Formats: sequence, structure tokens, C-alpha cells
Amino acid sequence: MAADPAPAAQDTHEGGLRRVARVVLLDPQDRILLLHGHEPDDPTDDWWFTPGGGVEGDETREQAALRELAEETGITEVELGPVLWRRRCSFPFAGRRWDQDEWYYLARTAQTVTAATALTELERRSVAGARWWTCPELARAHETVYPTRLAELLHTLLDEGPPAGPVTLDTEIV
Repeated sequence: MAADPAPAAQDTHEGGLRRVARVVLLDPQDRILLLHGHEPDDPTDDWWFTPGGGVEGDETREQAALRELAEETGITEVELGPVLWRRRCSFPFAGRRWDQDEWYYLARTAQTVTAATALTELERRSVAGARWWTCPELARAHETVYPTRLAELLHTLLDEGPPAGPVTLDTEIV
């Protein structure tokens, strides 16, 4: 597991970036779990994304990844693997701009039933569910998915295995 070199005392660090841990969760059939999100006041403005969220207090990114996964999906039986990708992104959501430094961890599970167990008030208003996707389904999807190259990244991951070290993805500004 990669060490988290950034200070963990708060949710932001230099430049005001929110420190985020995301999980690329694969089941035994190599399907990926994505959450279906939308603007709190506009369910038609929707997208799919990997489970995860901000680092809290003095927790490590690994701890944040596992906590967020449990809260958003109820899945706790996972093997957390290496950091696959790192991405900086900026997007409008719920009336403010979010600037994030995201680390994507590989994880595997045999537990495929999901149940959100501890969503925040904002998440309750903006997360509509979860779905397991095959790589071909993701490649054919017409829905918005973040990160935007997820189908290609997943295909490479399944064909080649995890990279030797984290791959830095292009910055995404929405």
C-alpha cells in the first residue's frame, strides 16, 4: 500500500484541495461498482462515479477509502490494493465548486449486495443507487461517468493488471 505523504490533520492541504480517496471496486467477475449521483435539486443532471470521499481528521487515505466504501455501499469485506490513479478535478456541485486531489485504490470483494448505511444529508439527496458494470457495458454507456476515461482505464487494468505505480490522470475541470 502506498503511504499517504500529505498531512492528515484536515480535509484540505496546499491550494485548498480536498483530499479524496476513491475505490475501484471489482467483484469476482471483474465488474466495477459505480454509484449513480445527481445534483440535489435536479435528478436529470446525473452521472456515475466510483465510491469514495474526503479524508476526515487524522485518517489515512486508505482508512478513508474503506470508511467511505462501507458508508456508501455497506461493503466491508474487501482487499484494498494499490493506488492505481491520481487525479485532480474541479466541478460545481450543490451550489459550490469542489477542488479535489483524488487517489483511486484498487479493491476486490465477493460481497456484491449493496446498501448505503451511513450517507450524509447531502449524499441522501444526491445518490440514487449503485450498479455493477462490466467493462463492455461501461465502454458502451452513453451516461456521464467520472473519471471520464474510466472505461479505457478499466480495460487496461483488466488486461495488464495494476500499474507499477500510480498513474497521474489528466486534470478534469467541469
